[in-house]
Amino acid sequence: MIFPRFAYPVMVLCTLAACSTVPRIVNEYRIDVQQGNVLSQEMVSQLRPGLTKDQVRFILGTPVLTDMFHANRWDYFYWLKKGNSGEIETRRFTVFFDADGKLRNVAGDVAPVQSTDAAVVFEARNREIDLGSLPADGSTVLPPPDGPGFFGTIMESMGF
Repeated sequence: MIFPRFAYPVMVLCTLAACSTVPRIVNEYRIDVQQGNVLSQEMVSQLRPGLTKDQVRFILGTPVLTDMFHANRWDYFYWLKKGNSGEIETRRFTVFFDADGKLRNVAGDVAPVQSTDAAVVFEARNREIDLGSLPADGSTVLPPPDGPGFFGTIMESMGF
């Protein structure tokens, strides 16, 4: 078979184009990959020596690593890889307990609060939320009952 004159240069150009790289302008979207426990400074500030393991778990969440050889040590890890830039952020926070299961000390990237007066820190973070007022006699006031809904109205009109 005889190829036209321009077929060979076109095939060479297509082959060379396949070997080139894609310009940085045209790229796929990459999501942020986040793993581990997100610990904020506010969460760590709630920790006090003497808290039980359940209280620490309530504040910080379930630890990523609980070692069977070090039962009094919990490790919290956080790893974030930014999709667009590829930079990686890692954090590590370790909680140590004494033999009675009470919080002894912490170590890691997030620092605990350095206030000596725990009441001042608690009051600064405490806020009051009004959930509604109750009558003085203790009786509960119920809302009026709702009428039949959409399907209830249809069923009543059909005679059911």
